[in-house]
Amino acid sequence: MNRLLIALLATSCFAQPVAPQLLNSLEWRLIGPFRGGRVLGVSGVPGDPNTFYFGAVGGGVWKTTDGGIVWEPIFDHLPDGHRIGSIGAIAVAPSDPNVIYVGTGEADMRSDISFGDGIYKSTDAGATWTHIGLADSRQIGKIVVHPTDANRVYVAVLGHAYGPNAERGVFRTVDGGATWKNVLDKGPTIGAIDLAIDPEDPNMIYAGTWAARRTTWSAYPPISGPGGGLYKSTDGGDNWVQLTDGLPQSKWGRVGLAASSGHRVYALVDTEKPGLFRSDDGGATWTMVSSESRISSRAWYFSGVTVDPNNRDTVYFPNVGLQKTTDAGKTFSIVRGAPGGDDYHSLWIDPKNSSRMILGTDQGTSISPDGGVTWTTWYNQPTAQLYHVITDYAVPYSVYGSQQDSGTAGVPSRTDHTFISERDFRPVGGAESGYIAPDPRDPNVFYVNDTFGTVNRFDRRTGQSQLITPWPAAEFMTAINQRKYRNNWTSPLVFSEAQPQALYFGTQYVLRTLDGGTNWTKISPDLTSVGTAEARDYGAVYTIAPSPRLAALIWAGSDTGLIHLTRDGGKTWTDVTPKGLTEWSKITLIEASRHDPAVAYAAVDRHRLEDYKPYIYRTSDYGKTWTLIVDGLAEPAFINAVRCDPVRKGLLYAATELGVAVSFDDGGHWQPLDRNLPAVSVRDLVVHGNDLVIGTHGRGFWIMDDITPLRQVQSTQETALLKPAPAVRIMDPDFTGTPLPLEIPKAVNFPMGAVIDYTLAADSAVEVDILDAKQAVVRHYTSTEAPAAKHVRREESVAEAWLPKPRPITGRAGTNRVIWNMRLEADDGPFIAPGLYTVRLKTAGATFTQRLDVKADPRSPANPTDWLKQSEFGKTAWEALKSEQAKPKPDAKKIASLRAVLTVVESSDRTPPAQAYALLREATAAQ
Repeated sequence: MNRLLIALLATSCFAQPVAPQLLNSLEWRLIGPFRGGRVLGVSGVPGDPNTFYFGAVGGGVWKTTDGGIVWEPIFDHLPDGHRIGSIGAIAVAPSDPNVIYVGTGEADMRSDISFGDGIYKSTDAGATWTHIGLADSRQIGKIVVHPTDANRVYVAVLGHAYGPNAERGVFRTVDGGATWKNVLDKGPTIGAIDLAIDPEDPNMIYAGTWAARRTTWSAYPPISGPGGGLYKSTDGGDNWVQLTDGLPQSKWGRVGLAASSGHRVYALVDTEKPGLFRSDDGGATWTMVSSESRISSRAWYFSGVTVDPNNRDTVYFPNVGLQKTTDAGKTFSIVRGAPGGDDYHSLWIDPKNSSRMILGTDQGTSISPDGGVTWTTWYNQPTAQLYHVITDYAVPYSVYGSQQDSGTAGVPSRTDHTFISERDFRPVGGAESGYIAPDPRDPNVFYVNDTFGTVNRFDRRTGQSQLITPWPAAEFMTAINQRKYRNNWTSPLVFSEAQPQALYFGTQYVLRTLDGGTNWTKISPDLTSVGTAEARDYGAVYTIAPSPRLAALIWAGSDTGLIHLTRDGGKTWTDVTPKGLTEWSKITLIEASRHDPAVAYAAVDRHRLEDYKPYIYRTSDYGKTWTLIVDGLAEPAFINAVRCDPVRKGLLYAATELGVAVSFDDGGHWQPLDRNLPAVSVRDLVVHGNDLVIGTHGRGFWIMDDITPLRQVQSTQETALLKPAPAVRIMDPDFTGTPLPLEIPKAVNFPMGAVIDYTLAADSAVEVDILDAKQAVVRHYTSTEAPAAKHVRREESVAEAWLPKPRPITGRAGTNRVIWNMRLEADDGPFIAPGLYTVRLKTAGATFTQRLDVKADPRSPANPTDWLKQSEFGKTAWEALKSEQAKPKPDAKKIASLRAVLTVVESSDRTPPAQAYALLREATAAQ
């Protein structure tokens, strides 16, 4: 049968998307890291010392009611199909703490920013939300609410980051968001970035405008155009005048504002000579009071100004450090700052107690109850912004990525102590934005790319991180077209699976090292030159995809919209760009097929061109022709990555700006695979064994454990027992010392056991049995009986929150999942030995069977004799325990001894020690 016919048959099996209920058994599992990401919007409740809110720029809205000990997401379930994760501003109505307004879409104008879809409102302190307009605003800088009227709200809308749009400026609602009016409209290229209300006259409002835009070729700061300035209204926004007396006359960038008592106003202005300006007459006249660089550096990124609501001379300026003045801007002192710079953005101070404040930073959110002397941790917020994801080769495997502003993160997929917490976190260097490439030949070595082309070789044994950048000159603030090697914020760094010693790195060229970075070789010409990129000498290779089958076959895609292919190891390159793809279409990721060297997939992102539609291309002839495969995908969820499943041909995964999608027919149709995943920008994904792993830009790492249903599901919903993947018997210890308190955030391990999935055509009672090699039943499950809980309570001293919840056996239409913990008869029975077992499903009068291969923990030195002795001894002790417990008057001492024997058996994969046998003989002597 030829390749074309096979492809047609595969496609015909999935003429329609798979029914969602066939994916019911699949869920995403957060594994961390529990280290916060960038926060711009913060607020508290006046007079309430415990309730605070923050909006992560990529991770939604979070709330604490205990002063920052525990944070909970409250923005994950929006009405009417809305999915958005980027938050730019948040405000609690001063007159009604139940009313909260959230502006989506961050406005700090970095290259990694995500978009919003307008304003949301809650009237029940965040329990539920309503979308109330400004859907095309995209980036929102500030929200202020009238002090006595919760329905009167002003919003500073910066607008689209990459192009002009009408919905920008200052918007006002007087009816709680039912209607909006643009009360300060300076045109389609000028937005509003900050607002301030006079605390003594709420009709007196100040607004800062900013003509900011990002270009397709810029990698760090945005470009400021003409039109920035400072405006004032004295009638609640009906009319505005521009304030100029004493203010800079040169072109303005970003401006930060704060209004205080006595009609005093502070303005931090980014201009040719940036500085802090103060007015003591309501903005009529201004005086420059400071040119201190500590408060004005990188003003396009910072520019926050917060005045103490109870002392107009005390003002805070979040920047690389949190700076403070107590004399109205004459002198400054640092309140908070760390080596390397935490980067602070926004500060809210309780007007009823100035000692209480909440701070938004690059690393998350902190609360101070004592005026900045002490702060709560941001290591309890799983809002990490990751760029890429990769796994290592260990068992259990770990997941790695670079976290924006915070460095690398390495998190285990599971641990041997029940939970995954921040104590399991293992960085592999200091990079914040690039790829990580674990060395396939040495589990202790990682190659790490950082901003603008830095490459390090990290050795976990010594902790040393050797700089192996192809050209190590310091070029962080050098324009991209002035560098020897052009790199963006994130650059591809990947090993070849077909040639494990070959590590590839992207600049404007493809570079290769065969000796761990000691020497680099340029193996391509400039692969970025096209149109304005060529004229400006901009552009970089953004993705490299060595074929996993053929070492000489390498794909490369640029951020200028070009795709090239070499089939001879870099000697010659061919431009195979899809026809019609215009310049500056960023080729975010190319996936070379594992099944056919002629096949590749290309994810393309055009949102920098104001085109938010998804683009995925497929070629089956080495790039001679391409097919756009996006049916079922929709804007504005543009594509960040595409991967093909290594087991099932035609099974594809897409990382979108709002979630994950899956295709079962080689891209012919796509459907959501979000399941329980919150709305978030998914930047990359990989398949590791039976797991699908994603790196998000705002909610850390997530794993979809055991994707057997995706690999075996059919388009029609029929009753079937899916073939289970081989299971690994890992003996989790029950107790490893005092556990971490419940208040410390942690991720759960995926249950240890054999995963059994079955699909049902309709709701039906089911029975699932596990049979050993002799066809004896070793475990029985039924959906007609509730599973018994495994009690770990000791003398009623363990709180309910610590007790494991039994997992019900379901018989619902669609896919169902049972996880057998590889114990005999019950959840607390003895472990079985590794080997071959049979799974049997009975439902609706039909019987189905599948073979199950239970493998030993590859880390264990035990041999089959050890496993057999362990299993048989455990079974003997278990039967003796059951027999004693069934007696009319059981012997408590014997029961305790038999339980002690079982504890010894399960303590290790080894032949049980002689003393355990002796104790068993003693406990059963009279039986």
